[in-house]
Amino acid sequence: MPDRHARSARPSQTGENGVLPGLLEAPNRVAVLLPLPLDHPYDYKVPPGLDVRPGDIVLVPLGKRELTAVVWDPAEREPENSTSDVEADIVEDRLRPILRLCAAPPMTPLLRRFVEWVADYTMAPQGAVLRMALSVPDALQAPKPSLAVRLPASREKNGEAADADIKWTAARRRVFEEAKDGVARSPADLALAGGVGASVVRGMIKIGLLEQVEVASPRRFETPDLDLPSPEFFGDQADAVQRLRASVQDGAFSVSLLDGVTGSGKTEVYLEAVAECLAAGRQALVLLPEIALSGQWLERFRRRFGVAPAQWHSDLTPAQRRDTWRSVAEGEARVVVGARSALFLPYGELGLIVVDEEHESAFKQEDVVCYHARDMAVVRARLGSFPIVLASATPSLETLTNVKSGRYGCLKLHKRHGGAELPSIELLDLRKDKPTRIEGLGQSWLAPSLRAAIAETLAQGQQAMLFLNRRGYAPLTLCRTCGHRLRCPHCTAWLVEHRGRSFSVEGEGPAGDLQCHHCGYRARRPECCLECGDSDSFAACGPGVERIAEEAAALFPDACRAVMASDTLTGPNAAAKMIQAVQDGEINLLIGTQVVAKGHHFPDLTLVGVVDADLGLFGGDLRASERSYQLLHQVAGRAGRAGRPGRVVLQTSDPDHPVMQALRSGDRDSFFEMESQMRQRSYLPPFGRLAALIISSPVEADADGFCRNLAKRAPGQEGIEILGPAPAPMALLRGRHRRRFLLKTRRDLSPQAVIREWTAGIRLPSRLRLQIDIDPYSFF
Repeated sequence: MPDRHARSARPSQTGENGVLPGLLEAPNRVAVLLPLPLDHPYDYKVPPGLDVRPGDIVLVPLGKRELTAVVWDPAEREPENSTSDVEADIVEDRLRPILRLCAAPPMTPLLRRFVEWVADYTMAPQGAVLRMALSVPDALQAPKPSLAVRLPASREKNGEAADADIKWTAARRRVFEEAKDGVARSPADLALAGGVGASVVRGMIKIGLLEQVEVASPRRFETPDLDLPSPEFFGDQADAVQRLRASVQDGAFSVSLLDGVTGSGKTEVYLEAVAECLAAGRQALVLLPEIALSGQWLERFRRRFGVAPAQWHSDLTPAQRRDTWRSVAEGEARVVVGARSALFLPYGELGLIVVDEEHESAFKQEDVVCYHARDMAVVRARLGSFPIVLASATPSLETLTNVKSGRYGCLKLHKRHGGAELPSIELLDLRKDKPTRIEGLGQSWLAPSLRAAIAETLAQGQQAMLFLNRRGYAPLTLCRTCGHRLRCPHCTAWLVEHRGRSFSVEGEGPAGDLQCHHCGYRARRPECCLECGDSDSFAACGPGVERIAEEAAALFPDACRAVMASDTLTGPNAAAKMIQAVQDGEINLLIGTQVVAKGHHFPDLTLVGVVDADLGLFGGDLRASERSYQLLHQVAGRAGRAGRPGRVVLQTSDPDHPVMQALRSGDRDSFFEMESQMRQRSYLPPFGRLAALIISSPVEADADGFCRNLAKRAPGQEGIEILGPAPAPMALLRGRHRRRFLLKTRRDLSPQAVIREWTAGIRLPSRLRLQIDIDPYSFF
């Protein structure tokens, strides 16, 4: 496998379709980086009369295709690799020309440096990282002009007499009267004003009664109003606001952890830093882990600035993505709130980044380019020399370690806003308080004490929430007769049963109720067992959130219930409607997965019941305890956020587990100190480095053979440990057999350098894929 940094300037090394690696400098050739999984730029010829510079976005040929790409900075060449004049002339004849310059703002030097840095750190091809920055091809073309209609000058003067042969209908006269003011407006607006259909206006344009003119495009995003009053801040909040404003005013790189308990007003505090950034004429970016569930955040932003920010997430339409991308590049969008991919938008004047809920694993991308948006956001702020704020009630151990070492600053908010108290947390021991069976439903999953607490809460006119971090109705379906389990044919995973919705299954009828949560495979539950042939023998095992909702319906039939999970919410609008319904009291018993845990404010919610608090504690995840604590702490934080006290009940089979004891006592810092000491003894992150190498192939033997050869070359120097190869926990994923190596190094060693040396010279067969994940977060 060639080193992605080992480039040669020899003209004989041609690339794909006669395009040359972009390493030769001459007045009529430039290096161009293509948004493809390529390790380096390629040389293209500059046609006469075309002036291109680094950062320009251009259209270039590649084989029979035409691709948008970016003119890259010229690479440095070693003197011994210099090319003779004769060789250069030969090379020149083989270069293909740039087709044209795209009508888009050039990519800034900062963004180009960021692309190179991310590619170098993640060991991904530069072109693959560039593709994330050029994710909207339509935005790279000149926008269509905005057209409006108005009366021609001759019509304004002569009226209907200008053309006696034109038939003047009542509809045309109404439009004519509206247009007499001479104002150019859109055809739709003029039709609406005249009370006619669009066809009437189109007909008047066709016969010359109206003329089309180009007008300036309307603003896509309004400017935030900095004159609106900010909230009143007291105590810790006021101190945090002052310090964050000062860091923005300094205009230098800094990292500040905003560490506040749930409900302490972290959002309002960091919005003051956003206001300071806008006042300085810079753009601001706020990263959220679940942008589709950001309705309450957007409302807080509107209250503070009077307008909505630009949004960036996967649910935008193509037109919205195009407009937002160009608005960011042109500086019209002053504030962007988005998911992790918003980090690669083409900001021209970025002056502040905020990473809200910085501990969330949703910031980690685990395919194509494996990167953690929180860490890369810190890098982008450092490259741009501006501040970044990390906000959380349960910061990651990595961030807390950086605070302890002095690399990051820390601002603490110890109290909830408005004098609200933190909820009390109770551990319900399922070994003693066992759930009983429900007639007609079978095994119950809610213990008697939790049922009584829900009934009492609802009787008092308050809201309750049940939390289970498992989608669907049941995680496993098996045959009672022979024990056969229904599994995905493409993955090492059981099929999850769903009953709360139906979906089409190709070739299997109109509805299905089994789904793989890894590859999306769907099927209907068979009537007969595929192994023993017994009919009506399948049983749903274990609860999903839909099963809990079914039990809640049987136990509390008068409650207004709703299920809130990622597969029951079809987008931001559906999420916003449900959140509003809870706030308005239309729902008093909410059943949900982890999407209910992230930043929502429900003033009347006073009880949270966690059905299976032990769910995330076990398995091969080194962060299992940390992530379980964070999730359960966030869920608990939904209770008692207003005047009424909150109560949290955790159902557990292991109440003595350190996570459960830390949650009950509220001693977060002692728990993280204990977790830190355990990681330090084992040289695990953040006190050591990890990197995963995942080899996959549709043929199992091919993957095993390649792994054997790679294992023979494994480095064995001090401070390096290689685990594997071994089948990945998800040994079959989307039809590909997967094997893993786990590289473990001391903190002072670079896993990237070790991997480059380890894999140098190894050829990867075409059917095999090698994925490198630096700092892995999951180990499936």
